[in-house]
Amino acid sequence: MTLIQAVSLHKSFGSTRAVDGVSFSIDEGEIYGLVGSDGAGKTTTLRLLIGALRADRGTASLCDINVASQPEEVRSRVGYLSQRFSLYEDLSVLENIRFFAEVRGLPVSEWKPRCLELLEFVGLAAFTDRRAGALSGGMKQKLGLATALVTRPRILLLDEPTTGVDPVTRQDFWQLILRVVSTQKMAVILTTPYMDEASRCHRLGFMRAGSIIAEGTPAQLRSLLEDRILEIITPDPLRLRESIKTLSAVEDVRPFGDRLHVRAAPGCDEQLLALLKESNPSASVRGIQATLEDVFLSLAAESESRHG
Repeated sequence: MTLIQAVSLHKSFGSTRAVDGVSFSIDEGEIYGLVGSDGAGKTTTLRLLIGALRADRGTASLCDINVASQPEEVRSRVGYLSQRFSLYEDLSVLENIRFFAEVRGLPVSEWKPRCLELLEFVGLAAFTDRRAGALSGGMKQKLGLATALVTRPRILLLDEPTTGVDPVTRQDFWQLILRVVSTQKMAVILTTPYMDEASRCHRLGFMRAGSIIAEGTPAQLRSLLEDRILEIITPDPLRLRESIKTLSAVEDVRPFGDRLHVRAAPGCDEQLLALLKESNPSASVRGIQATLEDVFLSLAAESESRHG
């Protein structure tokens, strides 16, 4: 069942096209990632979906409810976690989640066990009386997730939920998201600049300059650069990098310790091997699987060349 549908969404701020013809659909039980750098239009897209902004053109519907005509009805079915901590720092952990439960109309007979259940779920049951302002960054995000889930929403919108938290907390947070999706059959859309997080999503939309430039599963996207990524091991990677950059078939070359990561046009192997034989015969070269970062950089470069 499709829970989120966006059709040709457009939103401009003056002469800036923040969202430029974005379309996608997301089913229940699916995690969809919007991936891109700052300014790509990810957050604006989420704000259009939640009804915080009105689209200039296009339509969005959540749970078959039109966002433009029934924004309050849409919000009652959505849990939203923004980039910045937006809860009340002077209230305790339990007071915060209780406040959001009561604002959404949950009676005490329902909100109290639900709040305690969620705090146990996110690992904050031992901190119910701690002021929210005294929590660590990762704990604040977990509290934000608990408040987003308190009304049992069908849809969860997460805007860069793990930005600024440590790697262990990021892992814990993702385990929570995966459990929520598998047990409650929600539809989740999240934004992230992290490619390791993107690989956990069921499907991805790569965004640049307000547009989705590619969409698919992580495996489908990585296959776009099949047989085009080469790894070169050399004792002098920086010097060799300059030589490789001169080859016409080489699109990108980046150093990683004693290795070079080369993105090349199909059929570049002979040209590259000839260069290595002449300038650095001790170097070794092999084909490796493309990463999502490789694919994103390649697509972004192609998009920039097309649009000048």
